[in-house]
Amino acid sequence: TLKLDVVISADSQVVVSHEPWMGWEIATSPQGISPDTTTEKNFNLFKMTYAEIKQWDCGSKLHPRFPYQQKMKTYKPLLSEVFEKVEAFIKEHKIQGIQYNIEIKSSPDQDHIFHPNPTTFCKLVTDEIEKAGLENRCVIQSFDIRSLRVMHDFHPKYKLSLLVDELENPKAKLAQCGFSVEVLSPSYTMVTPDLIGFCHQKKMKIVPWTVNEEEEMKKLIEWGVDGIITDYPDLAVTLR
Repeated sequence: TLKLDVVISADSQVVVSHEPWMGWEIATSPQGISPDTTTEKNFNLFKMTYAEIKQWDCGSKLHPRFPYQQKMKTYKPLLSEVFEKVEAFIKEHKIQGIQYNIEIKSSPDQDHIFHPNPTTFCKLVTDEIEKAGLENRCVIQSFDIRSLRVMHDFHPKYKLSLLVDELENPKAKLAQCGFSVEVLSPSYTMVTPDLIGFCHQKKMKIVPWTVNEEEEMKKLIEWGVDGIITDYPDLAVTLR
């Protein structure tokens, strides 16, 4: 499964990006200038056209948290481009079963500042998925219950995953949803055998994030989680 975060540009393009701005850790402007922690949010992708976004280099700068990552001059791609290239690759190499886990990066305090309202956001994303014919291979996930509720009410064909951060109670957040989700995805620090049992009793999968240490992976696999979100899939696959 490829885990992707998506944001929206000023011209309503669906862009693959972890933040809705040009992050100081990876981004360099066309003039060769990198933002810092105090200025990065000024480079708001929701206020930039995709043509402007594509001018930024987001691959040549050494990421301070990922020193072994290969550097290459590249840009934040459109979701449609990711679909096109991945599907071509798996067809060429005769790979089956590849899925996409797409996170809608929305929150109430950022509506109309860093992204559109949840209804518009979800429609833009599902339109791209359906153009690619990938509805059956995509899971939509979000921390924002509002976005999952839009998906549940207006796009019911999709599987949904509820993200839970360290400051939230997983069971309480599920109750707050008021509808069923296929996957609970809490921070790995919150996972216990009891929570795994609770999810399985409710016929839900549990897929914690973001697990990068070998010992934590081993423990969670032994406890019976259904998947692991990690920056190091090579390590997770080897352990499995």
